[in-house]
Amino acid sequence: MCRRVRRLSGEKKCAIHVKADSLAARHPEFDSKSIAGSSPPGVFVGSFGYPNVYVGPMVPAISGNTEILDTPEWWMGKGFDEIVDFRYSLLRGYEKAKVSDVQKGGRLIESLQDVAMMTKPVDTEPVLARPPRKILDLREDSQPFGPIAPLTSFHTGNSSVDNRIEKAFYDGELPADDAVLQLYRNGVLVTRIQRAFSLGMFGESKRRKLVPTRWSITAVDSNLSLKLMTRVRHHPPIDEFRVYKYTYLDNIYVGILTPESWKFEWIEAWFEPELLATSFPDVNMAEDVEKSSYVSAEGYHPVMLGDSEGFRGRKTYARPGGCYYSARLAVSEYLDSIRRQAGAIMLREIHPGYIMPVGVWNVRESLRALFKTPFERFDSMDNAMNHVSNIFEIPKRGWMETSALLQNAYFQRKISQFN
Repeated sequence: MCRRVRRLSGEKKCAIHVKADSLAARHPEFDSKSIAGSSPPGVFVGSFGYPNVYVGPMVPAISGNTEILDTPEWWMGKGFDEIVDFRYSLLRGYEKAKVSDVQKGGRLIESLQDVAMMTKPVDTEPVLARPPRKILDLREDSQPFGPIAPLTSFHTGNSSVDNRIEKAFYDGELPADDAVLQLYRNGVLVTRIQRAFSLGMFGESKRRKLVPTRWSITAVDSNLSLKLMTRVRHHPPIDEFRVYKYTYLDNIYVGILTPESWKFEWIEAWFEPELLATSFPDVNMAEDVEKSSYVSAEGYHPVMLGDSEGFRGRKTYARPGGCYYSARLAVSEYLDSIRRQAGAIMLREIHPGYIMPVGVWNVRESLRALFKTPFERFDSMDNAMNHVSNIFEIPKRGWMETSALLQNAYFQRKISQFN
């Protein structure tokens, strides 16, 4: 299976090779029950067993400026080796807690909340019940995570506090979504907002709870995009069809903005050998995917997954999961920044060189980069899609089979046609 992936992608290594090499190179300090290092700052809240979850710090075995190890906004342009090394550099100590324990406090949760408010890495010393386990996950669709071990105690030093996060934390009457928006507008990185959100640091005091890290990422992306969409709906529409392109980690991203009221669609299509047909980057929703009628040069169909919403938004959870909301945040913040409104069809073609999922941050940051590139202008959807067909391997008809907004653009008659 690994050989076939490498042959199709042209890569020298598959995900298992990259993970194994990085894991084998970890510092010998990880073989001890006492670790000393500077937390980026980093924390993790698991989802297994919810509402009883595992929570704890993420700490490297080195001191100094370790901030990049848990700041995905700074990872753009990095390769798989570096990203995996960042992940594996962080030990996860854990302790079991109820999600409601955040209301009662407790030494570990309070220490983690202090860490999440730090502006710079903070010296920490987790004492572990046993030496950490180094786990090599052989699943191609799993993200890399560093060694783990149960905590006996956790001690932290001092660092400067981000007054913006501290203010929201101590305001027990400020709703969580307002706190998230306020921090975002004050320039706090989305990753830092998500980290504090997961530790139950926002919202009315009596309603605060721990939120699993994965859920907090999607919750913040979703809430911020909803707030921005409210503003975008009041901006004037663009007056042309625009096509943007960006490539990263063997992903090709194309954004199509159309001259109409706000609507949004996210579609991802990936090329995988038949043996990996149930391994999906960043999502695990095999029941929702479909195969395109297009057949690649290697003789298999791209697997496609997408969802969309109209002017009034959506009420159900999007089928592509977290990637949908990360993409929606990137699009809505761009449109709000240029004070314009548009329909947005965002397409992602994932080739075999994308050897493992690295997290939904990859979508948000790639689309942010996409909107910083020059765009091509067109006077019709058909001309725009003809240009898109020259960018992607999948032809126009392949995308139209999955895209509700493309089908609407081509086949839905508008009331203006009857005037």
